[in-house]
Amino acid sequence: MGETKDEARDQRVEITDNPAEGRYEARIDGALAGVAQYLRAPGVVALTHTEVEPDYEGRGVGGALSRAVLESAREAGDKVAPVCPFFAGWVRKHPDYQSLIFEKNES
Repeated sequence: MGETKDEARDQRVEITDNPAEGRYEARIDGALAGVAQYLRAPGVVALTHTEVEPDYEGRGVGGALSRAVLESAREAGDKVAPVCPFFAGWVRKHPDYQSLIFEKNES
C-alpha cells in the first residue's frame, strides 16, 4: 500500500549547506528533494533560486529550506536578500524572520 500525503509530510527533511555548489540541499531518506541556491557576500546571503523535485512537492521541503537558510544566517549574523520569488513570499508569511532581510540602504 502506498503512503498517504500525511505520512510523506511527516518524513524528516534533512538540510545541509553545500558551499562548493552554492546551495542548501534538502534530502528525504537520502534522496535529493530540493535546493536553495545562493550567492554570498560579506554579511549577506542572496537567495537566487529555490527548487523542489516534483516527487517531493507538498511535503514542506521549500519551507524547510527557507527556515534552514534563515536560521543559518541568524547564527552567522548575516542578512538575507530574498531574490527568489518563492523565498521572498515565504519570508513575507513568517514575520519573525523580517529582521534578517537585507535592505538596499544597508552597507
